[in-house]
Amino acid sequence: MDTLSAPEVLFVLGTARDGRESEKVFAFVTQVASERGDLAILRADVRDFPATRTGGLSPERAAEWSSLLTRARGIVIVAPEYNHSFPGELKLLLDSAYKEYREKPIAIVGVSNGTVGGARMAEQLKLVLIAFQATVVNAAVYVTTAPETFATTLPMNEPFWRGRVNGMLDEVHALMRG
Repeated sequence: MDTLSAPEVLFVLGTARDGRESEKVFAFVTQVASERGDLAILRADVRDFPATRTGGLSPERAAEWSSLLTRARGIVIVAPEYNHSFPGELKLLLDSAYKEYREKPIAIVGVSNGTVGGARMAEQLKLVLIAFQATVVNAAVYVTTAPETFATTLPMNEPFWRGRVNGMLDEVHALMRG
């Protein structure tokens, strides 16, 4: 399939923290997705959508976020686990929209310095996504010991991680509405 006619999937980097380990994981996940040829890639970084209060984004940024969500037929969120949960800036960004998530497949890539790969974060994030009436993709990817696993731009045991990411993307692709 030509990527010009391929369905658009929005990949969201869900932390603004300096020195974020998630950045390498995000780059790898979007690289794998772009190599498939059956998805068109949209990218968003929470750093580009600053929200300084619960009220959310500026009207211009809110319109931009809404437009990205509307264009996307699926979403993949790459986010770290901070103290067993997801970053606050990700929650503020997600809360800046509502209807745009309805029935849209959303997958989660958890990133952690520990051994559970952000699984606790993902479980909490799933509750938020369910409240948005999104379709949460079961095939999540959990990146454990991120600084060691992604010591370079490619992960150790790249075929394993490539297989996990493609499995997740297969499910996103299958759940996108026609």
